[in-house]
Amino acid sequence: MTDVLDSAIDDGLRAFFADARVRAGEFGAHYAALWESLEQQSAGGKRIRPQLVNAAYFGLGGTDRSLATRVAISFELLHTAFLIHDDVIDRDTMRRGAPNIAARFAGRARDHGAGDRASATWGETAAVLAGDLALSRAHREIATLPVDSGRRAALLDILDRAVFVSAAGELADVVHAGTAEPPRVDRVLATLEQKTAVYSFECPLAAGAVLAGADEAAVDALGRFGRLVGVAFQIADDILGVFGDPAVTGKSIASDLREGKQTALTAHAATTDAWPAISARLGDPDLDDGAAHLMRVALLECGALDAARRLADEHVTLARLELDAADLPHALRAELDELAQRAAERAR
Repeated sequence: MTDVLDSAIDDGLRAFFADARVRAGEFGAHYAALWESLEQQSAGGKRIRPQLVNAAYFGLGGTDRSLATRVAISFELLHTAFLIHDDVIDRDTMRRGAPNIAARFAGRARDHGAGDRASATWGETAAVLAGDLALSRAHREIATLPVDSGRRAALLDILDRAVFVSAAGELADVVHAGTAEPPRVDRVLATLEQKTAVYSFECPLAAGAVLAGADEAAVDALGRFGRLVGVAFQIADDILGVFGDPAVTGKSIASDLREGKQTALTAHAATTDAWPAISARLGDPDLDDGAAHLMRVALLECGALDAARRLADEHVTLARLELDAADLPHALRAELDELAQRAAERAR
């Protein structure tokens, strides 16, 4: 069943991008290339958000695969938009082990004779526009869904919450990374919830439940579960961002340290004697791989890795307690329990 649903999502995305490329061709080769890059950026992901939409919808009695697919596509395009914009904010040039839209369009500019400054402008402009286009389509998928007006409005409210809260989390992430104040665990967790957990876990689950006609208690329970397990997933992502294998993650293990990103790792380190040495290089744009290695050693020795893993485990436990207390079908509870288990194991 999962393979069939994943195939439907991929088919829907392919049809959307094929139509967009034809339309874009009327406005020149560069715009058509932008759409090609956007399609490439949307490919290769884990499709976690569509899977959550489908899990909640079918797990709560939904039967219309076409409706579920359109809502799932909306959340996948939302995710694509956020990844593209996040790369612009972080000035990253790689995504999933390959050049991202900004890098591809900067290269395109150089191929057309542009200098370094103009090439950077091409890249940033293309990435911002691509993210905006994906975000616009995400809303259109919900706005034109053939369901009753009340259900459509509820789904639009969920999508609006996903965008609104994630923007707050993204801003907080940048602001906190640029401050001299040591990171705090409570602030790190709040940012993780806002920036990622709400749009990636809470809202797809809530959308699937609303689409299925579930009652308010079930929608709320899935939302609470989603926020908790989403924080656990993001803690694991931050661990992998420093201690993971770049060949697997597709991301440099120095970039988060170079950016000065505040994570559960750095929040624990800030409470230890290792903090002065770590903070002296955290956020250094010239941080090289050798210095990053020394920082990883320091984070390991001060107990930051173990502390972050414990924090992820605690959120998984709390998420499971929400499942235990909720009146949900057994099959759905089992599927979500397995998701929680994966969240606990990812960074080990």
